[in-house]
Amino acid sequence: DMQPPAGPAQGHIGRGAESQPAVFVCPDAIETLRKRADFLKAAQARRQGTPGFLLQARKRAAGEAAEGLTRVGYTCSKKVGNAVTRNRAKRRLRALARNVMPLLGQAGWDYVLVGRPGATVERDFAAMRADLARALSQVHAQTDGGRP
Repeated sequence: DMQPPAGPAQGHIGRGAESQPAVFVCPDAIETLRKRADFLKAAQARRQGTPGFLLQARKRAAGEAAEGLTRVGYTCSKKVGNAVTRNRAKRRLRALARNVMPLLGQAGWDYVLVGRPGATVERDFAAMRADLARALSQVHAQTDGGRP
């Protein structure tokens, strides 16, 4: 006469209903770029280099999708390294965007963070945060001299 052990009283296994989920969910105001066309448009617009990565930014046109949202994309070419290194670089760029974009990213803009060989994986995270803050302020300070 074997009885299975009693399950948790409520919610998911191992935690009460009142605790936070383990995965951090980005605020609603930030969305991830997924379409190639969006990446290509951002590549044509403003760019600001930093020691750890390249920031590409573009203000979306009035009628475009996702109004009122900040959209962020991440990319690392094979120059960055093998698959393990590229994934690590992208994880660092995503963490960076989660840290800085809610504070400094502007609604109605698309941003793409492009990994740099060596630097994106090795650079100190606090220095990369400062890089992104500076790059964002420089991109937004640029006057619209005919560029998108």
